[in-house]
Amino acid sequence: MKVLIVGSGGREHAIAWKVAQSPRVEKIYCAPGNGGIAQVAECVPIGAMEFDRLVDFARDKEIDLTVIGMDDPLVGGVVDAFEAAGLRVFGPRKNAAILEGSKAFSKDLMKKYGIPTAAYETFTDPDKALAYLETARFPIVLKADGLALGKGVLICENPEEARKGVRELMTDRKFGSAGDAIVIEEFMTGREVSVLSFVDGNVVKIMSSAQDHKRARDGDQGPNTGGMGNFSPSPFYTEEVDAFCKKYIYQPTVDAMKAEGRPFTGVIFFGLMLTEDGPKVLEYNARFGDPEAQVVLPRLNNDIIDVFEACIDGRLDQVELEFDNDRATVCVVLASDGYPVAYEKGFVIEGLEAFQGREDYYVFHSGTKLTETGQMVTNGGRVLGVTATGKDLKEARAKAYEATEWVKFGNKYMRRDIGKAIDEA
Repeated sequence: MKVLIVGSGGREHAIAWKVAQSPRVEKIYCAPGNGGIAQVAECVPIGAMEFDRLVDFARDKEIDLTVIGMDDPLVGGVVDAFEAAGLRVFGPRKNAAILEGSKAFSKDLMKKYGIPTAAYETFTDPDKALAYLETARFPIVLKADGLALGKGVLICENPEEARKGVRELMTDRKFGSAGDAIVIEEFMTGREVSVLSFVDGNVVKIMSSAQDHKRARDGDQGPNTGGMGNFSPSPFYTEEVDAFCKKYIYQPTVDAMKAEGRPFTGVIFFGLMLTEDGPKVLEYNARFGDPEAQVVLPRLNNDIIDVFEACIDGRLDQVELEFDNDRATVCVVLASDGYPVAYEKGFVIEGLEAFQGREDYYVFHSGTKLTETGQMVTNGGRVLGVTATGKDLKEARAKAYEATEWVKFGNKYMRRDIGKAIDEA
């Protein structure tokens, strides 16, 4: 079969790499792709938001299955466009992708159906938001309602920071229309854990847990990013936590979406906070996380095409997800120094050949480009996800950091404490 993957980041590279392992797949395309994805798929110069061109391409090339990796096209309705053309596609429709597309919607959904989450208020008027802050308890969290590249969450320690945050989001419109509304919620403390799941509209099947590092600098300092590294599984995601979440969070979320006339098919990313009062939902995403996909998919033993199709056909109950639970994975993101604020691009990347033929080591490309002369160069803030597996998290972490030294490029930057929590478990 022929498969089209829509997106251009490390997540899409991990998906393409996993799809390429399926004996059912004879050809992979990726739109628009990147330098690394070009090694396993034919990249085509069509943007992720060019729905008509994507549909035409899928029809012309007789694509059997399209996989949507990115959030923007999902929230924009790309799945609806493909289905309207009679094309097979994996991902939630627009009315279900709102689970990620609107923080206010997801918070209201959780409140209505009793799904544990932080207390909150929603505002569309900056003056009312500022007035609310006068009586709020600090620290407090401000969230842009819409999509903001994973950076629209501000943790404010005091009223001055919070007032500045409201102005940035709503008045200065730092993230454009994403700040038309904001959610102000209580600050929760505890371990943060990510859990990806496959969903077919009725049934939810959980993938392995993971733990992300969002802040740009060591010690969880600096601005929020799209993710500076990840490890899987999380030692803090215990059997007790799993049982609680399955009963009170995972299935209730799927049931709630169905009850609202928004059945969800695809991947739900559950961002959880393990508080003293039990697990609570921090956020939902309507697709694979990035870099979560880079640590979860290497441990998935199933043919991913079989899982995608089971979700589309509403028969996920017939699939038993199989993970290599005797292994652990750590991903360290190599970024351009200055990310996520300002950074230079176009530096030649050296050392990638060191990964070839090495078991347990992977490099997933996020912001790279292959030049006409055949050189791989940096083309984004997050450049590469250097990933390694080991017999446990400590070994995987040591191997991942070992592998980061194989790669060299101008203004290379990384956090040095990815997975440090492993030592505290």
